[in-house]
Amino acid sequence: MERSLRVGAAVFNAGDHHAAHDAWEDEWLSLDEGTADERLLHGLIQYTAAVYHVGNRNWSGAQGLATSAGAYLDEVASDYRAVNVGGVRGYLGRLAADPEFGERAPPVPLRVNGSVVRAADLSVEEVADAAAVVAEDYEAFDESVLADAARYAREEVESGESTTRFVALLFEFVGGRERRGLVYQRLGEHVGRRRGREADVSGLFE
Repeated sequence: MERSLRVGAAVFNAGDHHAAHDAWEDEWLSLDEGTADERLLHGLIQYTAAVYHVGNRNWSGAQGLATSAGAYLDEVASDYRAVNVGGVRGYLGRLAADPEFGERAPPVPLRVNGSVVRAADLSVEEVADAAAVVAEDYEAFDESVLADAARYAREEVESGESTTRFVALLFEFVGGRERRGLVYQRLGEHVGRRRGREADVSGLFE
């Protein structure tokens, strides 16, 4: 649960408000309705959707989701699982009363264990999850490229390589929306070269 909370929070805090819900949805669907965990994830998913609608100036959608998200989170302790539920709830209340408030105030960043979670705070496994979530949300990014990049990043860490190119690029891909297209292009080039080397040696000893 904490891993998915951190991944979704990092994606949301990077500005990928629509993508963030994918980090939580599978786990949320597996939970019994009405439990504190289910209400937390349900509320956070609707929070991200409300913020997304603010960005599209869909005031009725933002207002409706802010109201329902607040209702789910009202049943959860203000610091449940060390998430800043109280702060999110306060923002949702302002948004429900005046959805255009979202244009005047940025969304409340998500905190886990007392800290705002950024891409740089994630582990390699978590950033791999986050990259997959982001790739799934954008048609421009090939999910298989990100999956292979994550695999190569894990290999870099496990082998203790001094140059961790794939690790660095994955962190930059998740955390840097402004340069994401360029970072993805570089990732794609490195993945392509690595795939080519793998293909060159496959079957040599069969």
